Amino acid sequence: MKIILREDVKDLGIMGAVVDVANGYGRNYLIPRNLAVEANAKNLKQFEHQKNMILAKAKKVKKSSEDLAKQISALTLSIEVQSGEEGKLFGSVTSMDIAEAISKQGIEIDKRRVVLEEPIKRLGTYTVSVKLVQDVTANVTVEVKQAGAAEA
Repeated sequence: MKIILREDVKDLGIMGAVVDVANGYGRNYLIPRNLAVEANAKNLKQFEHQKNMILAKAKKVKKSSEDLAKQISALTLSIEVQSGEEGKLFGSVTSMDIAEAISKQGIEIDKRRVVLEEPIKRLGTYTVSVKLVQDVTANVTVEVKQAGAAEA
């Protein structure tokens, strides 16, 4: 029996693949769970149309993400924090702090998109990656500065 996979199925194939399976496996497992549809002319034509729509939407999302990446890469963020001797911070600068600083510039970014290997714990200038979509990443410059004047 030939079927078109609607989702990725482990050890069988990826979404959109036309595969040959045993009749019982297709009829009793894959089709009832909406993991696949029978590969007939009507379903093949309908799936191609859906595939084209998905690809067009993906192109549009990627284009807008690339524009957003250019805006983010042009930013230089300044974050003021309390610090002690030798530039050690009282606490740390996290991805949430960086996302808030970006949103103050008028660009809304989810904190999970900010890629930090570990929180920033010293004063200085850092380059931080912001992953927008699968293959679009922007780098933003973050300056961590001493807050206010040091007390004597």
